[in-house]
Amino acid sequence: MPKMKSNRAAAKRFKRTANGGFKSGNSFTSHRFHGKTKKQRRQLRGLSMMDKTNVKRYKKLLPFK
Repeated sequence: MPKMKSNRAAAKRFKRTANGGFKSGNSFTSHRFHGKTKKQRRQLRGLSMMDKTNVKRYKKLLPFK
């Protein structure tokens, strides 16, 4: 039986939390900030939690994390 492997693309983008959820970086943060409000820019900082509906899918992609 072949080895189980983590999906490398997902491993670089998502981190598992202690409670079993996932956190990831926000989209829309690479350029063109002049078109965004200060509130939008502030809220795009840091990481955001993955929606619960996607957690099952990401657990399959990252079995060891």
